[in-house]
Order: sequence, then C-alpha cells, then structure tokens
Amino acid sequence: MCWVDPSTGLGQSGSRLYHTNVIKDGAITAGGIAMAVTGSMMILDKPKLTENDLRGLDKSQVNAFDRFGAGYYSKSAQELSDIPFYTSFALPLLLLADKEALPQAGDIYFLYAETVSLAGGLYALTAGLTNRKRPNVYATQAPLEERLHKYATNSFYAGHTSATASATFFAAKVFHDLHPDSPWKPVVWGAAAAVPATVGYLRLKAGKHFLSDNLLGFTIGAGIGILVPELHKRKDQLGWNLVPVTETLAGEFTQGVALTRRF
Repeated sequence: MCWVDPSTGLGQSGSRLYHTNVIKDGAITAGGIAMAVTGSMMILDKPKLTENDLRGLDKSQVNAFDRFGAGYYSKSAQELSDIPFYTSFALPLLLLADKEALPQAGDIYFLYAETVSLAGGLYALTAGLTNRKRPNVYATQAPLEERLHKYATNSFYAGHTSATASATFFAAKVFHDLHPDSPWKPVVWGAAAAVPATVGYLRLKAGKHFLSDNLLGFTIGAGIGILVPELHKRKDQLGWNLVPVTETLAGEFTQGVALTRRF
C-alpha cells in the first residue's frame, strides 16, 4: 500500500501527508527557542571551575559505566566531530530533490524547524540545570584552558549527538512516510543512525562527553526526529495520533488525551 500519490505527492485522500497548524506548531517552536535561550543564559551563569577544583578530582568519582572515558582528550577528534554535526543539518534539504516531497515542502520544513528547536531547547535547558564535568576535565595532559573552560560542566547530555540525531532521523522518517515501499529504507535508516553515532564516538574521544551522555543524547534526538512528523500525520493516514478522550469514572467526568495507532 502506498500512502502517497506519486503524481501529486499527496496522500490517498488527496490531502497533505502531515497536518501543521501555524499557531499551535508556531507556539511549540517558539517554546523550544525560549528553552534554548533560557538554558543558554543559565549555562553562562554557572560558576566556572577553578584550579583548586582540579586538584580534588579523582576518576573514581565517576560511575563505573563511564569511568573509562574520564581523562579522554583530543583536539583533532573535537574538530572532526564538527564536520558530520554541521553537515547533518543540511541532510533534510535533500528532500527537495524528491518530487513527492516538493508539494509538501512547507509542512515538512515547518516540522523540521519544530524538531530542531525542541532538540536544541531541551539540551540547553538540561545543560543549564546540571553540572556534570566533561571527561577532559580529568585529563591532566589537556591544556589548562580546556579543563577550566566556561562550558566544562556541560557534559550532561551530549548536545552535538542529540542535535545530529534529530536531523538525520527526521529526514529518514519523512522519507519512510513518503516512500513506505522503497527498498532504500534500510539504507536511509542505517545512515540516519550512523551519522550521529559517529559524532558521539568523536565527542567521546575528544573528552567532551561520557558514553552515557552520548547514548542519552542519541536517544532523545532520534526520538524527537521521529515523533514530531509521526504525531503530525493526518488522521486519514496510518500511524500514531494524539486524540482527546472523555469518560466517566466512579461517577466523575474526566478528560484527557490518548496516543493511538491505526492499523
């Protein structure tokens, strides 16, 4: 079954594949941006580490799962990680070469903006509220300015990995929805996972994040990249939907929402 008419790029009912609302989705996007701004301000207000803080450091203070990474430092790995990181943001633009995506480009890139804002906002707010030292803070071979950098306590969680995953998984999810029968789906999903995994590995080797930071960042970013388009699929399309629910329990009228999937 194909959900998209190849001649129009629209769904079986002749409608758009995704439903967007300028007011509601605009507010969500603005909320993500507000979180990013607020989180960034909190990050800047965090107290910097001092040389005295470094004297009291001990790798045994790091949990056993992440301890192997404490002390990692590589400037080259850090610089190399920026290449797939920045490149990932352009990957959804490849959909412009897809004739089935073009008629819905407005909806797709509106949702992409929402995805990026949520991923960035959630990371910034989390980093602003936590003070986990980066692995390179434990690296006695690293330059002192690196160990005392103003962002040295922003290890939790991996923002580069999360942002990259949100972009690549968003592109893969849209491709999947537009081409449900494509034999290229495994390749597209594999690439979507490989790019942020590469970023995560390089950030680990650079001493910017522990393994758990990267795993969480990957999961959050991928989740946002998949769920934003999935939750905006029109009701006449197969997939997940948020729907209002009303029922009476013990004689009391209650309201709420439910996550449903049509098969």
